[in-house]
Amino acid sequence: MRDLAPQPALYAGFGCRRGCPVETLAVLLRQTLTHHALPLSALKAIASIEPKAREPGLLALAERLGLPFICFDSSHLSSFEALLSQRSATVYAQTGCWGVAESAALALAGRTGATPRLHVPRQGLGGATLALAMGG
Repeated sequence: MRDLAPQPALYAGFGCRRGCPVETLAVLLRQTLTHHALPLSALKAIASIEPKAREPGLLALAERLGLPFICFDSSHLSSFEALLSQRSATVYAQTGCWGVAESAALALAGRTGATPRLHVPRQGLGGATLALAMGG
């Protein structure tokens, strides 16, 4: 009998332009998971920055996936700056944090009580960005 390793828990952070279609977000997620050979079933929740709390595409994606959608304020997200793969002065000027997708993924993974780490750095597609983090 084969010993099956437990599936890692993944947490997705999204950034997007206002009005970004749910299909763009879904394709970005699907492509990223496929490219990194990660199962959709490992995804436990999605996150973004507080101003995106009512973004229709993100709400629709969370509903479609049956996952929680959690938003964090910029001061909480900015506490993850040291863990980011890159920092954007433009994003900082607009949001108060150095990167929405990576910061949101790390903040979500950090809620598990474990030390969060970036598993897949920021990926982009058509006005949307995505990063994946793990706790531990």
